[in-house]
Amino acid sequence: MEERRLPGGFDGLRRVEQGLVIAPGVDRGSIEDTRALCISPHVPYSGHMESEQAILALAALAQETRLDVFRLLVRHEPDGLPAGEVARRLAVPHNTMSAHLGVLARAGLVRSERRSRSIIYRAGLDRFRAVVIFLVKDCCQGRPEVCAPLLTDLAPCCPPKESSHG
Repeated sequence: MEERRLPGGFDGLRRVEQGLVIAPGVDRGSIEDTRALCISPHVPYSGHMESEQAILALAALAQETRLDVFRLLVRHEPDGLPAGEVARRLAVPHNTMSAHLGVLARAGLVRSERRSRSIIYRAGLDRFRAVVIFLVKDCCQGRPEVCAPLLTDLAPCCPPKESSHG
């Protein structure tokens, strides 16, 4: 099967067949079961994240404009923003913004929906939550006093609304 580089900023990763992506330094001919070493940026979060999925998400955010896009979309949850508005607010040409949104979408960090004639982009908070959980799930080795400051900092900025049911 023909190998080709992946578009959209995933430098070093190569697609060797539909749904099959291998990391840099992996020689496809030298491994018995290529699928065991493969990653896919389109795997939905199921409560368990693999290292490769976290790497794809972190790689997508490891570029200044994409990080700015993600943070802007987080600030505009749950309504989202049209792609043109994202480009305008960050002073990025539309075609360049489209490429950045594509990288973030392939990493699961943004999602889009058509509303009338606009495409609205929203932050993929489920994927971001999965990445954060992946990074800290083994924190503190059962010592809550170590994790307490981190959890306090991660507490939501908006307290839950009190129920009128008493």
